[in-house]
Amino acid sequence: MPTFSAYDGTELAYHEKGDGEPLLCLPGGPMRASAYLGDLGGLTAHRHLILLDLRGTGDSAVPDDPATYRCDRLVDDVEALRMHLGLDRVDLLGHSASGNIATLYAARHPKRVRTLVLVAPATQALGLTVTDRDHREAAALRADEPWYPAAEAALDALAAGRGFAEVADALAPLAYGRWDAAAQAHRAASASEKNAEAAAAFHGDGAFDPAATRAALTELAAPVLVLAGEWDGGPNPAHAEEVAGFFPHGVRQVQPRAGHFPWLDDPEWFVRRVAGFLAQD
Repeated sequence: MPTFSAYDGTELAYHEKGDGEPLLCLPGGPMRASAYLGDLGGLTAHRHLILLDLRGTGDSAVPDDPATYRCDRLVDDVEALRMHLGLDRVDLLGHSASGNIATLYAARHPKRVRTLVLVAPATQALGLTVTDRDHREAAALRADEPWYPAAEAALDALAAGRGFAEVADALAPLAYGRWDAAAQAHRAASASEKNAEAAAAFHGDGAFDPAATRAALTELAAPVLVLAGEWDGGPNPAHAEEVAGFFPHGVRQVQPRAGHFPWLDDPEWFVRRVAGFLAQD
């Protein structure tokens, strides 16, 4: 397992899968080990995936300073990885919460990005907020599913002030296009893959300056793909269209009948779209 030293000396690990040109992959969670990305639905047939374990997760070391878990500070770890790999420019993929990291990296280092793929990205870095209504509208698309009544009740409980952890099990099916055995196993693994302390610090005060980020992104020449699941509430397809609009060369794709982990819902569709986008000149 290869490792490298971050700017503060923290030893970070990454995992390599597949053949072809390198694709740097940042896991979400926030602060979940990269194992949950798997091979991104078989994208390894087209690209050499470099899956970073963010500091304090997976096989990466815990930093001395917990403040370095903040999202904007994690950008420096991505830059350290680029330099370690000796790449002049990178193809970068961020999923979910790491959509924020990838967006901030593109804003800070626009000339280092060849292409950018944002899969079901979180949107705080751009100043967009996912609302309770967004989640309810997405959930309503699944009203014929057997688990829907429990999920609806959980959303009501959240609105009434219950903590997310108390209702998380009932809401879990909403993240997947198919709540089958594979999805349930994928979700069950999340508890052991996530660093709760790091996740609590990820959105710390000062992590985001949306106005400055939006302004910086106007200098990004790289093509950007924002891929959303049709059934995902955060971001829903409408928000994903907004995200794409902040990039000079941004496009949105909506994967039919997919949730927050689209490579699990329809691997062939996901790989065809992402590999095709990355292959462009």
